[in-house]
Amino acid sequence: MTKYISLEHFITLLLLLITTLTYSQETSYEDGKQYILGGLEVTGLQSYNEQTVKTYTGLRVGEPITLPGDKISEVIKKLWGLELFSDISFYITDVQGDQVFLELQIEERPTLSAVTINGIKQRKTDEIIKDTDLKKGKKITKSLIANTKNYLQNKYRKQGYLNTKVNIITAKDTVDTNTERMLINVDKGEKVKIRDIIIEGNEELSDKRLRKALKNTKEKQFGRFWKKSKFIGDDFEEDLTSLIDKYAENGYRDARVLSDTTIKVNENLIDVKITVEEGDKYYFGDIDFVGNTVYTDRQLSQVLGIKKGATYNGVLLRKRIADDSKPDGEDLTNLYQNNGYLFSQINPVEVSAANDTIDFEIRIIEGKETFLNHVTVVGNDKTNDHVIFRELRTRPGQKYSKDNIIRSVRELGQLGFFDAEQIKPDIQNADPNSGTVDLKYSLVESGSSQIELQGGYGGGGFIGTLGLSFSNFSIQNLFNGEAYKPVPMGDGQTFALRLQASRTFRVYSLNFSEPWLGGKKPVRFNMSLSRTQQFLASFSNSGRVEVNKDQQFSITGISLGLAKRVQWPDDFFTVSHAVGYQLYDFQNYRTGLFNFGNGKSNSLAYTIGISRSSAGPGRIYPITGSNFEISAKFTPPYSLFSDKDFAALKDRSQELSALQLERQQQGLTLNEAERNELESIDQERFNWLEYYKVKFAGDWYTRLVDKLVLRTNVEFGFLGNYNSDVGKVPFERFFLGGDGLGRNFTLDGRETIQLRGYENNSLTPVDPLTGQQEGGIVYNKYSLELRYPLTLKPSASIYGLVFTEAGNSFNNFQEFNPFLIKRSAGVGLRIFMPAFGLLGIDFGYGFDEDLRPQSSGSGPSGWQTHFIIGQQF
Repeated sequence: MTKYISLEHFITLLLLLITTLTYSQETSYEDGKQYILGGLEVTGLQSYNEQTVKTYTGLRVGEPITLPGDKISEVIKKLWGLELFSDISFYITDVQGDQVFLELQIEERPTLSAVTINGIKQRKTDEIIKDTDLKKGKKITKSLIANTKNYLQNKYRKQGYLNTKVNIITAKDTVDTNTERMLINVDKGEKVKIRDIIIEGNEELSDKRLRKALKNTKEKQFGRFWKKSKFIGDDFEEDLTSLIDKYAENGYRDARVLSDTTIKVNENLIDVKITVEEGDKYYFGDIDFVGNTVYTDRQLSQVLGIKKGATYNGVLLRKRIADDSKPDGEDLTNLYQNNGYLFSQINPVEVSAANDTIDFEIRIIEGKETFLNHVTVVGNDKTNDHVIFRELRTRPGQKYSKDNIIRSVRELGQLGFFDAEQIKPDIQNADPNSGTVDLKYSLVESGSSQIELQGGYGGGGFIGTLGLSFSNFSIQNLFNGEAYKPVPMGDGQTFALRLQASRTFRVYSLNFSEPWLGGKKPVRFNMSLSRTQQFLASFSNSGRVEVNKDQQFSITGISLGLAKRVQWPDDFFTVSHAVGYQLYDFQNYRTGLFNFGNGKSNSLAYTIGISRSSAGPGRIYPITGSNFEISAKFTPPYSLFSDKDFAALKDRSQELSALQLERQQQGLTLNEAERNELESIDQERFNWLEYYKVKFAGDWYTRLVDKLVLRTNVEFGFLGNYNSDVGKVPFERFFLGGDGLGRNFTLDGRETIQLRGYENNSLTPVDPLTGQQEGGIVYNKYSLELRYPLTLKPSASIYGLVFTEAGNSFNNFQEFNPFLIKRSAGVGLRIFMPAFGLLGIDFGYGFDEDLRPQSSGSGPSGWQTHFIIGQQF
């Protein structure tokens, strides 16, 4: 039976078809017939539920609907907005009286089931999938494929692979319904390098000077490894600006680049051609200041630093107005902002350009003086607020100062409790009408406690070490059980406990430090207790190490110190005072290293130090500033108040020591009476140690490029005595060479000084009388270290370094020659993890012989490997 459709129904169907074909355009319907929706069928679905789609359309059976009308158009737009379908069509399937029956035909987009990328390293695949959002379940669209292709091509072109080709294929995956796998083939090709940079139109500035101005775009040249010759578009555009700046620095303010092109030589080489127009050379004329009331013209001129008649330098002018490369630059903007004028505006305006001279007006809108309203900190979950606020140089009610903000960031970084790279000061609610601003510091806490747990074999037995260091301790919560997480934290105090033991020695130490004694001023209080014991060890005939605990040497010590931050010459300076007592106790401990084997020596010393620390902003990896310290340690001059004949004692001691050396060469020893006499004499001479000790250490950090930092280090130390008849004390000496960790464990109060490229202590002079290394009286050391960070994340800071250093130590000041040095060079790596402190390894080459007698004539020290644990940064 043939079914006919009325003309009215045919027109309605035709209009609905037109609506379907133009669903993405705005359509206005002037006329339409109203129906009752009798039914709605959804076809073409593969993975979606029909009822879910019906519900989403908002069309309800029994409701009136106008055809043609806005309702259908809105539903189509709504479904297209889901980006789940590749085709959406409405059809009238039947009309019965005033009822209309519709069919919604949908074609679903395929779903991504897996991605395979060929042509790149496997470890890079996850990064690309993340960046392009090619996750499983993603709907595959033409836009997705095109965007992925463009991303990969642009990514590798930025790296110099200008011929990168990307091919993306999708294929049906039979594992699941309506899914497809994606295969991405990447052919990066070779890096395209620059054969020649051709510059045309330049007469005043040479090709060499202009090529040098292109910092990141270089010609292919043999031997250049620090700057590659690959062509990167973004870098090249930046370099064109630098080229114009080079002209502006030399007076050519109208210079411009007329054209820049790349000329393909072959698949891997291009030429770069730049055409410039130089224009005329100009000079600075009159520079007038307009609108300034806070500072005089003279004061502003001194900061500007540009004189009439000087060659026009647009780059210098910009920097003198506002130096964006330095947050603490000496420019006019910082001058105002450091004195409370946050809302100041400074604009240089050319008012005349007659002949070759340009006159300027520096127009200044000073604005209202600005004060800090609220100062807040966020992100400190462990550290108490008062520990942070006492370090801030920005307080509510103070004048706004950019310099104070920069200094506050440094002080917070130096605490070591926060990630210095993520300390962010945020200016909020700036109100130029009221002259107020809020300041918020966003912090990210890093680990501030360290644990040292080591075990190893050395010195004939097992060596165990347990160390605990808490640098954000809270002693006031010591008896508060709820504060143990796992220990009381948050008050910025330092508490450290270290235990080390083996069959031949034991070490116990406890240190406590309070950086703000009393809580009101930056006065640091330090207290340390220590106890060390060394037992006499010898090798048996079988090669076994025999330990005799009845023969031992020990040092028991206590020290108390105060260090106050002062305001003069500036507030980076600290003056410190310390008093320390040490008891050296010998019990039948005769090794030849000391002047006596039985008895005691006492040392009571006062130390004064002056230091200046401006390095920062981070404590682990400073990039600017310096640290230096000079200290002097004194004991009372006991011999001045004694009636002992120290000259006679010294002469007799030297006679017996010379006799002992002569007997040793003959295979003999001193008899018991001679030995007892020698020990008794030296016991008298050194019962109370008298000496003075002067030391200097300086570190300077210079940022070269980005975070590439040059560290310069100078050190000097001298151990002197008041009375030559008493002689040099056998303790407190300098032992130079090696890793500086003092692995040749002898408890004589020595200071071990690092000098890489040589074995430990091997640059310590030999005493001509005893033939043993008894420590230097004076030393000097110089270092240059080039550092670059691999990562500075809170979990681990890692940086590599290249170093060269030199130094030496001497038996007396008469022999001291600062230019008679032992040289070395090498490379190293440092890893700082908050829980374990600093770890590192250095490979150093010593260019000279060391000072040990057996090294004489043996040639350079050669390559040495040094492991660094807990050294200074």
